[in-house]
Amino acid sequence: MKTIDSIVTQAAGIAKIRRDIHAHPELCFEEQRTADVVAARLTEWGIPIHRGMGTTGVVGIVKNGTSKRAIGLRADMDALPMQEFNTFDHASTHAGKMHACGHDGHTAMLLAAAQHFAKNRNFDGTVYLIFQPAEEGGGGAREMIQDGLFEKFPMDAVFGMHNWPGPQIGKFAVSAGPVMASSNEFKITITGKGSHAAMPHESIDPVPVACQMVQAFQTIISRNKKPLDAGVISVTMIHAGEATNVVPDSCELQGTVRTFTVEVLDLIEKRMRQVAQHVCAAHEAQCKFEFTRNYPPTINSQAEADFCAKVMADIVGVDNVMKQEPTMGAEDFSYMLQAKPGAYCFISNGDGDHRAMGHGGGPCTLHNPSYDFNDDLIPLGATYWVRLTEAWLAQEAK
Repeated sequence: MKTIDSIVTQAAGIAKIRRDIHAHPELCFEEQRTADVVAARLTEWGIPIHRGMGTTGVVGIVKNGTSKRAIGLRADMDALPMQEFNTFDHASTHAGKMHACGHDGHTAMLLAAAQHFAKNRNFDGTVYLIFQPAEEGGGGAREMIQDGLFEKFPMDAVFGMHNWPGPQIGKFAVSAGPVMASSNEFKITITGKGSHAAMPHESIDPVPVACQMVQAFQTIISRNKKPLDAGVISVTMIHAGEATNVVPDSCELQGTVRTFTVEVLDLIEKRMRQVAQHVCAAHEAQCKFEFTRNYPPTINSQAEADFCAKVMADIVGVDNVMKQEPTMGAEDFSYMLQAKPGAYCFISNGDGDHRAMGHGGGPCTLHNPSYDFNDDLIPLGATYWVRLTEAWLAQEAK
């Protein structure tokens, strides 16, 4: 691996910052302390900052030369509302809050790149360091955009990176096209008529209606959608009844829908609504159908994904740059890619052997209470950010 020597030298100090952030996790739009840490470091290194975009976002501005070209690099800062199982020294000190997705590490890698940029500006143009709040369900990227991110900081392209547990350190993955799915939620309330369980003929029982509805939804995936188009309907909650001898008045279904294209999402929402309403009507029950679109699919643009792959190959070798297998997980970086060209890549986090004594017994996977970011990624991730910036800004204006 061709990591930058000065970044390697400073990595231990950045790792201390990462572990401090891990020990003090903050949920979406509450990242005040984390933002303070980021802002203090950028200011210490002489990098101008802008604060408050998207509530707690921080943007660092590094300029050099006369070119008007600009690139954006994004890291997310928020934690998850879950209890950490780890007991090592930097485990969460906030009950019910944990950095279980590595956003502490993403922040650290971008800080390491910022520290390098402060002293080594081997580029002509501007790099915007975007420290974003509220990726975990809050849509912080959307909020920063609505607050004028791309108007106040005009950039030609924007790039994101996420650690990916499993493959050994020293590997990247990037591909053009959809790499993460849209995330959407539904809530369906079936209203019937309750009765004594011994007299079901006097009821309009919402429970069998719900059962038929759940089964029918799967025909949307298997019979309405093209087989080559990805889509998932997951009914994850069914709530009904309070007593074993009472037919309930109502039943509530909730769950998620995930797709890689808006067209497939449109189809699934339309058919789910039709199925829900008509199954209820067939049983003389009433139907309330609610569908909420959260994050759109994350779609990498071809030129930018190809460019990233070349930069990665120069750092770790072409054999260690993998094709990005799309995942049905979702990412609000998708909003940034709707507004600007760019690419979202994965950097391998290892299999968990890096974890300090005192880690939980579970696997080191994302959103797991035994997870911890691998600090060995800091020099590699920061080197990627630096080399990507230098190469991108060295291109001639299009």
